[in-house]
Amino acid sequence: MTQESEATASTDARGPAPYDRVIRRAHVFDGHQALAGLYDIAINGGEIASVSAEPLRGRQEVDAAEGWVMPGLIDTHIHFYDVRAVSDPDSVRAFEKNELPGKLGQFLDHGITTIKSVGDPTDGILHTRAEITAGTLRGPRLLATGCGITGRDGHPAATVFSGNPWARERFTGEVDSVQQIRDLVHHLADRKVDAIKLLSEGACAHSGGPKYLWQNPAFQDGVELERLPLDLLRAGIETGHERGLRVTVHTTQQAAAREAIEAGADGLEHGVTVEPLTDHSLIDLMLENGTTYTPTLWIDDAHPDARGNLKKVAEAGVHIALGSDTFSGRGLFGANTLEEAELMVAAGMTPTEVLAAGTSVAARQCVRPDLGTVAPGRRADLLVLNADPTADIGNLRDLSVVILNGELAVDKR
Repeated sequence: MTQESEATASTDARGPAPYDRVIRRAHVFDGHQALAGLYDIAINGGEIASVSAEPLRGRQEVDAAEGWVMPGLIDTHIHFYDVRAVSDPDSVRAFEKNELPGKLGQFLDHGITTIKSVGDPTDGILHTRAEITAGTLRGPRLLATGCGITGRDGHPAATVFSGNPWARERFTGEVDSVQQIRDLVHHLADRKVDAIKLLSEGACAHSGGPKYLWQNPAFQDGVELERLPLDLLRAGIETGHERGLRVTVHTTQQAAAREAIEAGADGLEHGVTVEPLTDHSLIDLMLENGTTYTPTLWIDDAHPDARGNLKKVAEAGVHIALGSDTFSGRGLFGANTLEEAELMVAAGMTPTEVLAAGTSVAARQCVRPDLGTVAPGRRADLLVLNADPTADIGNLRDLSVVILNGELAVDKR
């Protein structure tokens, strides 16, 4: 008899159970803070029905044994399709058949119940999203921007995809004019993407400047790039907002970050990484505009200023969202997200701040108020942990149970 079956039999003996599932006797991090005392969390269908200090009964019960319950983690910045393996229709089909299901499962196995793709081939990632939604493919809740939009010969078209023209046309949308970027944003909105991502790689003082040499540890010799011109940046953000979509912008320098925020960007992907953040008025601008800062230390920790810049914006009270920039080929999906959380703590954030970044703040960034909080009426995407993650962020790795949309997705008991 399984643990859950035993709990069901015991519940039947006590009388009718009003809830579909109950997690019993747990400490709770609710997405914002740790609650005092022990709680039972009741689930009906895919929603949290009650969070009660009093005992509750469920048709199925999970004994948390005074462990911890928290919202499922949300990684707001991932790249899912393998850019090294996908170079024609046959290789895409092979990836989707042989690798994709297992990679999706890796996220769930590590407690990541929602992922946001910010630069995958539009057709493929939206098809994957549809299969997960329909229940024909097991995986975390998937949000997607479709392709990332960049200037002609900008990043990542001229960097990551320089040797893969087939993928370059599908992972990126290169634009030359205001009309082109407006048309592409409208096209993506018509495809029902969840958000828009623009790329404004920063390494020169202003838009419209000369080409510059993009320096990155992965490209030792540097790459000559074009910036996304300011009029295109503004048009892309404006059009996204006209269609009711949040728009985040890839930046790495202060000048580009300021341009993006002043143009109306809702969030910065990476933020400021390649130089010290010395412009305190830029931090004030983030606060004034409610901008979300996604530090992606898993990929950007190689830059010596990335941690210190995160510490500055976090201490100032800027909204920080967890996003790893994880991609196929390095580490393990899911585990990379947990490494991101640990790096954020190493940068100076508290475990509680990082947990909020990966739950309630991430949900805010994704415009999903139904996610990221343990409260009645919210989606029942929940983790059961054996130890306190607010004391040690490493305890996210001590995972017992994952519940996705009210159903038991992972059981390590």
